[in-house]
Amino acid sequence: MTKRKGKPAIVVHGGAGRWHPDHSQAALDSVKKAAQVGYEILEGEGSALESVTEAVALLEDSGIFNAGAGSGLNIEKRLEMEASIMDGSTLAAGATALLNTVKNPVRLARLVMEKTDHVFLVGSGAAKLARMFQLETREPDVSAKLGQYEAQLKALRSGDFGLPKPKKLIETNSETFQLETVGAVASDAKGNVAAATSTGGYPLKLSGRIGDSPSIGCGTYADNQSGACSATGVGEIAIRLVLAKAVCDRMEAGKKAQEAVEEAIAIVKRRMSGIYNDMGLVAIDVNGSVGAAHCSPNLCWAYMNGELDEPAASLTAKLVK
Repeated sequence: MTKRKGKPAIVVHGGAGRWHPDHSQAALDSVKKAAQVGYEILEGEGSALESVTEAVALLEDSGIFNAGAGSGLNIEKRLEMEASIMDGSTLAAGATALLNTVKNPVRLARLVMEKTDHVFLVGSGAAKLARMFQLETREPDVSAKLGQYEAQLKALRSGDFGLPKPKKLIETNSETFQLETVGAVASDAKGNVAAATSTGGYPLKLSGRIGDSPSIGCGTYADNQSGACSATGVGEIAIRLVLAKAVCDRMEAGKKAQEAVEEAIAIVKRRMSGIYNDMGLVAIDVNGSVGAAHCSPNLCWAYMNGELDEPAASLTAKLVK
């Protein structure tokens, strides 16, 4: 059987939500740079796995998004970062969560995948693995994030305190409560796909909460028989709908990437109506076709393939109403 040749392409995202004009250009520049870095790896016959690793690591380091250096604080004023990665050629996957000093959670997720027999490591065990392989650390600068934390807490207290289901609160304070997860999906010249996702988590989340970003099938999924997907938005919704896998299932059934993400967002709107359900999805199918859709006000994303001279970036994709 002849192995299918791939079309190198990458899609990255900087999160669903609402982007303020004062910050949007920096975000667009960052996702374009990440797409460029990822595509240069593919163009040099590098793997889809390496491409998404480096693209997401760049976004983690930017400090612009709620991931890596830009991660927000939980309700106890602590960082609890999380990430995952998946190789579509083998279905190998790695995930990690409850991190506070690892510089690039996506790199640790890849170590979990490649250097252990496990899929998911959290907390002190994950941090120990990071030390074993001498991953770079970053001491959390909590003081720099206290202003945002206080603004979020004030907004929360002005509504129904206790995070029951703060739909109205978050909709009316959308610039305070950002869901800027970052992620990337790619296909390489050998026909392999990969996906990676990283986040600081839901603003003011309870200590110990783990969302969809490190949950394989929910925030991240990749399979050479279908494609790859990375999700952003309300993690609990992506978990309940196993959203990234739902997109890949549709691609395996013959849908192009764009059709698959639009159908999945339509499911979010139908099955999760009446609650705060902002979600965004990016995907790539096995033919290198890309897709992006959302039901949030914005989705910061970019893509690059052989038909473009430079990455294309936007704050919107297909808005599913």
